[in-house]
Amino acid sequence: MVTVIVKETMPGGEDRVTFQVKEVTERIARAIEILEGDHNLPVFAGDHKTRVPYADISYIEAAGATTLVYAKDDVYQSKLKLSALEDELDNYFLRINKQVIVNLRKVQSVMPAGTGRFQATLKNGVKLIIARQFVKGLRERFGV
Repeated sequence: MVTVIVKETMPGGEDRVTFQVKEVTERIARAIEILEGDHNLPVFAGDHKTRVPYADISYIEAAGATTLVYAKDDVYQSKLKLSALEDELDNYFLRINKQVIVNLRKVQSVMPAGTGRFQATLKNGVKLIIARQFVKGLRERFGV
């Protein structure tokens, strides 16, 4: 069992996280990695270069020679190919078909879509097809 206690600091105070654990499990190690890491993806909005936090990304799609990053209400472009992004992104992202990587934190539901495929519905209402060959990875990730 895990107990989480959050105390807000005074305005202008420093954020600090303390873990008191019997052992550093994989879950704890991932939490530390998330808190310590720079989890932003460099992207372009037109000619302007910016960075998008991983947590804001819903999904990433290869559209021809362009890689589109769908985040909150904006769509950005990345110079990286999906295969490179798979290596770059954290464990919350999963390739679901040849053209799409999805942020699993943004998935609301997954339902069968026939012929061994599934359909993921994101929290923003977007529906994405999970190809047969990627269903195994999805099941492993969700422990199903």
